[in-house]
Amino acid sequence: MENKILRKLFLGFIQIHILHHANKEPIYGSWMLQELREHSYNISPGTLYPILHNMEVDQLLEKEEVNVNGKIRKYYRITDKGKYVLNEARKKAYELFNEIKE
Repeated sequence: MENKILRKLFLGFIQIHILHHANKEPIYGSWMLQELREHSYNISPGTLYPILHNMEVDQLLEKEEVNVNGKIRKYYRITDKGKYVLNEARKKAYELFNEIKE
């Protein structure tokens, strides 16, 4: 039960993390998996790619397909809506962190 609750909570953190990096430069799935693992988010491609897709559907990210060495790589960039959501999430996270830190 606890793992299920933590998983739901961390999915929101992962989306903020994705927006943060997509705001800096275009990202792609395998790079994002590596980045998340460096922060102890051990998720599978089967979890990440639907998140990226849903963020695209929600117009937080836009996708560009690029041929890289004969393979199509999907790069994701943040949209204006994504920038707005990221800024709001930062404000709320900062406020929450200041409230709950010990």
